[in-house]
Amino acid sequence: MIGDRALDGYLEEAASWDADRVAQAARAAVVAWRVAAAGWLCAVASSTALALLVPLKHVEPYLIRVDSTTGVVDVVPVYVGHVAFGEAVTRYFLAHYIAVCERFDDGMAESDYEECGAFNSARLNQALYNKWSRANPSSPLNVHKDGSTVSVRIESVSFFKRASGTSDLAQVRYALIERQEANVPGRVTHWIASVEYRYGKPPEDPQTRSWNPLGFEVVDLGIEPEVLSPPQDSIGRE
Repeated sequence: MIGDRALDGYLEEAASWDADRVAQAARAAVVAWRVAAAGWLCAVASSTALALLVPLKHVEPYLIRVDSTTGVVDVVPVYVGHVAFGEAVTRYFLAHYIAVCERFDDGMAESDYEECGAFNSARLNQALYNKWSRANPSSPLNVHKDGSTVSVRIESVSFFKRASGTSDLAQVRYALIERQEANVPGRVTHWIASVEYRYGKPPEDPQTRSWNPLGFEVVDLGIEPEVLSPPQDSIGRE
């Protein structure tokens, strides 16, 4: 009997020791998970803090441009990835409109005339017709019948707001380069276009809609030389 009691005591102590070891391992596992979780939280917090601090310290380079002919100084706009979509699209349409309507190449003249009309209001299309009419001595078709060409270089596009807050006015600075031959330096003149625009219903005609899918319309247009030039420098202008 004494031996049985001794054996039972030994077995109880062994079981207690084993239970302590299991409990100790469980506690260690809990502590390890807590430490790992704390480490992950610290890492996430550090990354978040660094991300929030990045905008507070950065360099914004900008380029100042001086026109070699006119001496006009402006800051070259830089796209930083968060310009309003509407303004970016309007900037494209304005630059494209001026480039198409002001350039001249006999091979593209008919297509450019039609594409320019796709953006014009009815009044401006009438003015465009009068400008290009063969009866007009200043028509590009008459002025450049010698084979000369005119290309356009867009220099800047600026937007303006009315006192009411409406944004429908823009100014486009550009240069016209007139060449007699393709590889010969051309004569350069500088111009400013003041444009009133709006977005309306997209055209129903498939060809017109391919040029102007968003219904961009030039309501009013005023063009004047950036530097006053002798009359002969205004070839092709009204």
